[in-house]
Amino acid sequence: MHGTLPSLDHDEFGSSRSKLINVIDSHLSAPDSREKPAFTFSHPAPDARSAHLAIAGVSKSYNGPAVVNDVALDLKRGEFVTLLGDSGCGKTTLLRIVAGFVHPDKGRVLVAGQDVTHTPPAQRHMGFVFQSYALFPTKTARQNIAFALTIAAKPRADIAARVSELARLFEIEALLERYPHELSGGQQQRVALARALAADPQVLLLDEPMSALDARIRIKLRSEIRALVDRLGITTLYVTHDQEEALALSDRVAIMRQGRIEQIGTPAEIYHRPATRFVAQFIGSSNLIKGRALSYGLETTDGVWPLADRMKTSDAGRPMTALYRPEHIEVLPGDTKGITGRIETMTFLGAHLRLGVALPSGQRIIADRPSLENPQGFAIGMPVSVRPDAGTAVIVRDDMP
Repeated sequence: MHGTLPSLDHDEFGSSRSKLINVIDSHLSAPDSREKPAFTFSHPAPDARSAHLAIAGVSKSYNGPAVVNDVALDLKRGEFVTLLGDSGCGKTTLLRIVAGFVHPDKGRVLVAGQDVTHTPPAQRHMGFVFQSYALFPTKTARQNIAFALTIAAKPRADIAARVSELARLFEIEALLERYPHELSGGQQQRVALARALAADPQVLLLDEPMSALDARIRIKLRSEIRALVDRLGITTLYVTHDQEEALALSDRVAIMRQGRIEQIGTPAEIYHRPATRFVAQFIGSSNLIKGRALSYGLETTDGVWPLADRMKTSDAGRPMTALYRPEHIEVLPGDTKGITGRIETMTFLGAHLRLGVALPSGQRIIADRPSLENPQGFAIGMPVSVRPDAGTAVIVRDDMP
């Protein structure tokens, strides 16, 4: 039978909205440690036909508008799904409902087909990594990792063996007798994740675990977190407001807005095929062009923006909004035929040079070009022509004012 984290007071763990954990230190990427985990989870093989974690019509409000509004989401066993959205969109509340720390007003949470909506957190077979380190300050690293197993009255020998296995996995054997204040931030974070995994959870929940880290460390840790989850085969629900992090880590991303899931799909689907204007603007950089549908493109006062055959519509004259990503717009020097404008801004972004182009109508678009030596000699004020890639254009539902 699986063990779990104990049901504890929120204050005892620290605020779930404070700064948190660096989940794994760079040691985890060493070739030797990636061969196989130090212990094996007892989860059955994945079954793609059924949901391992199911969120069914869940809603929650606090004497006002719904914070979570009729959310439905299924995760297959071993799947990594990220809840992505701005602050206040309901993603952390939804995660805490899944964990059992918050009770929904309606709806159900199921794990492996079992309704756990009213099951205490300690009995849900879930591991939770808080946004803060959330380590017990009066306990050593060893005692922190062993806490759930100790509360569950597991045999001492079993507890010692599991702690040793996790310590080897995270390479913290030499730190087990230290207290949290004697550990660096990265070391505390590894201990926090080891604690979440100690009781062999069926589901791992992570609340913005990299929000306190600088960009260089975040990038390094993404692959390490994902590699760990894959090796252990744990169904994972992850919360972040960082879109790049979500795209890099996830099997699927659920974009949340005002308590609802606006769109869910693979990272590629979310980026290349956003369903709504909100998603198009939230994920990556975008150029949203409004115009009138023609049989061969999108008519605007600046000219006709091309659409691929699959995007053409028979509804001539209908208002429409199309998305063009900056990397899919070519900018050529010279005020020639077609869509034209003038370079208004130039921003160096490392591999790319981002050009801000003002069109005659007053609309401004952005286009990314390779930055190496600026071979075309772009300059502020230069007249240019704009050539969108018709094959990458996406019609989006205009759901925002």
